[in-house]
Amino acid sequence: MRIALLTSDLTYKHGWGNYGLNLIKSLQAQNHDLTILTARNSQQIEGLKIHPGLPAIAPPEQYALPKLFLWHNRIAKLIQDCDVIHSTIELYAPLLPLISKGRPTFMTAHGSYINLPEIRRFPANWIFKRAFESTHIISVSNYTDSVAKSVVPSAEKSVVLNAVDAEHFADIERQATDKPIVVCSGGVKFRKGTLQLIKAIAKVRETFPDIQCYIIGTLEAEPGYVEMVKTEIEKLNLQDSVFLTGFVSDSELRDYYAEANVFALPSINQDWKFEGFGLATLEASAAGLPVIGSRGCGAEDAIDDGKTGILVSQDSTEELSSAIIDLLQNPEKAWRMGAAGRIKAQSYTWNDIARQLISLYESKLNR
Repeated sequence: MRIALLTSDLTYKHGWGNYGLNLIKSLQAQNHDLTILTARNSQQIEGLKIHPGLPAIAPPEQYALPKLFLWHNRIAKLIQDCDVIHSTIELYAPLLPLISKGRPTFMTAHGSYINLPEIRRFPANWIFKRAFESTHIISVSNYTDSVAKSVVPSAEKSVVLNAVDAEHFADIERQATDKPIVVCSGGVKFRKGTLQLIKAIAKVRETFPDIQCYIIGTLEAEPGYVEMVKTEIEKLNLQDSVFLTGFVSDSELRDYYAEANVFALPSINQDWKFEGFGLATLEASAAGLPVIGSRGCGAEDAIDDGKTGILVSQDSTEELSSAIIDLLQNPEKAWRMGAAGRIKAQSYTWNDIARQLISLYESKLNR
């Protein structure tokens, strides 16, 4: 079986790229033949032969949808000897009906963009709806799958939970610090609940005056929201307690995880946007941290409530601050959750994802 993969740029800097790169490596490790089409701005990866001929999506390229239609014949030629076609992101799905030629097609739904048929204007909304209905949708969480069932009820669907490179974080050893530390990774965005976390830290400081909170990730995605966050930090006099780090290197991230007592990502559903899975949460679990996330989103799959961490209601500063205080006041409980989280993370491997996908491909081919 030869597999055609349509992917974004291959990078660990965003979720789409991380998914595509890890999936490719796992499929290759299991000796599957791949034809890899990537976004035009993808870096070359040693050991991979890629065809960088798809519109860029991070940052988004202008007129991406028309370009898919203009270039579909050229793309079809590159994958003419493939048995199945898998778009690893939602934005390339409109290509699938044009290039399938009767072959099975699949699309990974990571989260918010499963709503494209409802949020885009005509005719783009109709194009995405037609594409989603004609392919097999693979959701990375049960919550994403529930949204897919609402948006495109007639499409074939499966759930293949997201994965993490647990071994990359497995050797992180806890480091004792003289101050309690809370870490959040995912950038400063409304959907990540950054403002709610800051307000919760203000409450936590009443019990732990020396609390430190490091919010890691992009400061560029939502500039207006970042300014609101900075204003709130000043308003609550948290300049010596809350720090917006921006992007950090992998070694720096590992250091933050080693010193942290708690990881908190209080995601909030924002209109059509939602946390599709919460990969950063599972990475923190792999590093041995107790984790806090939100109900009503993909984090429900990333966190075993009461076992690997705590799920709180969205937009509830009270529940969030209480959960942080609970874990800081009960280090044994926090340690047990971190240990259980490590075990959980080690069971969500990319090799398992690859095997599950191959099983889906084969079942469609054998019909």
